[in-house]
Amino acid sequence: MNFAPRARSVGRRRLITAGTVIVIAIGVWLGGIFAFVALIPLAKPGVDTKTDAIVVLTGGSGRLNAGLTLLSSARAKKLFVSGVYRGVDVQTLLEISRRDPEGLACCIVLGYAAGSTAGNADETAAWLAAEKYASVRLVTASYHMPRSLLEFRHAMPAMTIIPHPVFPPRFKRRQWWRWPGTARLILAEFHKYIGAGMTHAIDKLTPG
Repeated sequence: MNFAPRARSVGRRRLITAGTVIVIAIGVWLGGIFAFVALIPLAKPGVDTKTDAIVVLTGGSGRLNAGLTLLSSARAKKLFVSGVYRGVDVQTLLEISRRDPEGLACCIVLGYAAGSTAGNADETAAWLAAEKYASVRLVTASYHMPRSLLEFRHAMPAMTIIPHPVFPPRFKRRQWWRWPGTARLILAEFHKYIGAGMTHAIDKLTPG
């Protein structure tokens, strides 16, 4: 009895099945990327709504200036800067941002503990709880906002969080696939976002 034709048929079916699975997986991955990009803000936020505090996540251009502008415009009582390098103080930050330190230094608090976005969320949550604040305006780069909101909402689900994205000039949100630097950044953020979401989902399923 010749089993060769049957073996070839089985092998072909397996190959087709594997190819189909790969194509579906790639489609889901690409769909996820475009869904993630849709979460990245395009427009500058309004500043009419006041919050108890402003939090700035260090790590990109324009973030601190945006936070200081909001503070000097009396959009909040205090400004918390999370993820500051050891040895950097308020006066140094004010000098770097070329602001007049008078009247602002008293309302700025620096956090040195965070080394990641999840750490930013935990550090900020602890500070907000100590201050008994119920609302915060979150200042970070537009591409970083989806993951930041994910982490912040996980760390403080009862907190009112208003996103305040900053738009780095080199980040091209529209037609992002045409810009290699932007595409690499989006892919990195997308995978980190998925990783953070999976971590939080596992935490919820894991008994206390």
